[in-house]
Amino acid sequence: MKRLANAALLLAALAAVVAAFLYLGLDLLALTEVGNLKQMGAYAARFLQPDLSAPHLQAIAHGALETLAMSALGTLLAALVGLLLALPAAGRFGKPLQALTRLLLNGLRAIPELVWAALMVLAAGLGPNAGTLALALHTAGVLGRLFAEALENTPTAPAEAIRQQGGGQVAAFCYGTLPNLWPQLLAYSLYRWENNIRMASVLGFVGAGGLGQMLYVSLSLFQEAQASSVILAMLALVFAVDALSGWTRQRWVRA
Repeated sequence: MKRLANAALLLAALAAVVAAFLYLGLDLLALTEVGNLKQMGAYAARFLQPDLSAPHLQAIAHGALETLAMSALGTLLAALVGLLLALPAAGRFGKPLQALTRLLLNGLRAIPELVWAALMVLAAGLGPNAGTLALALHTAGVLGRLFAEALENTPTAPAEAIRQQGGGQVAAFCYGTLPNLWPQLLAYSLYRWENNIRMASVLGFVGAGGLGQMLYVSLSLFQEAQASSVILAMLALVFAVDALSGWTRQRWVRA
């Protein structure tokens, strides 16, 4: 019986794949035609000759700094907002407020960054302001949920001891809870920064500034050499941020 069920499941999956190909009308064999292969080869060859002229490199440097600033500021704002929302989301102010805050966090992270960016472009105009707000809104939902779960799993004994000695809620949180929670908060924030530096490079496709906007303009004008150099700058920026984030986690979080 179990074998029949597995066989039926496999046949259903194969039927779904075939139905998807038929519905979409995909013709993968067309990719192997001589004319198409020559066209793809010529297109790839143009990408292998990046534009390294001084004016273009200067524009890339400005776009890279803009992308880096968008990701860093967006992550910082998200961490602050996420920490504020994590306190009620962890049940520190009662069940009704906990349910409402969790619903808000779910809504913030359920909307992708590109959708937030499109909305922020309409609200704040083209440029890095829209990208920063988009990253901050989505990341606040993610970090708020992660921070709330970390708060729920943090031992309450140190904070209770401070309160029994006459300390207030703020002092108990700052001196009893936050020292044990800080490594997790920093690790989560650094991880989201790594993700945001990648996403900040993409948000430019909806007009949110940075390297993504340069790449969109280059591709729209069929400037493969300029687009190639922008892509190389994106890769270098992502690798640099990954290395910096890894070094920071090694030095601060694990220490």
